[in-house]
Amino acid sequence: MGAHEVLDRRVYASDEVIFKEGEVGRRCAYLVESGKIEISKAAADGSSRILGYIVSGGIFGEMALVDNKPRMAMARAVDTTTLIIVTEASFEQKLRKADPFIRALLYIFVRNIRDTTDKLVNT
Repeated sequence: MGAHEVLDRRVYASDEVIFKEGEVGRRCAYLVESGKIEISKAAADGSSRILGYIVSGGIFGEMALVDNKPRMAMARAVDTTTLIIVTEASFEQKLRKADPFIRALLYIFVRNIRDTTDKLVNT
C-alpha cells in the first residue's frame, strides 16, 4: 500500500465476532495490527473446531476476497484487537498488475485450501 493511502482500521472487543462461517457480505480481508483472532469451523457433528490463531502481522479472510465465496470459517477476537481492513478495491488493483499465471495459481490455491479444510474438519 502506498504511503499516502488511508487505511480503514477497526477495534474489536474480546469475544467479538468479525465474521461468521457461511456469511456473504463485505468482500475484504483483515490484517491484525494488534491482538489475537481465533479461526474456527463447524464440523459435521455440530461441534466447533479451532483451526488456528492469527496474531499481529497475520492476515485472514483473504479467501473470500479472492474467490468471492461465503466465509469458510468464523473469525472471533480473543483479546481486544485492532484490524486493518484490506478492501476489495485495493486488492483488485494489485491483482490486475499480477501475471495471469500467478492469478490462476492464487484461485487454485484458494480452492484447494477450502476443499482440504472441509475434509479435515469433517473427518
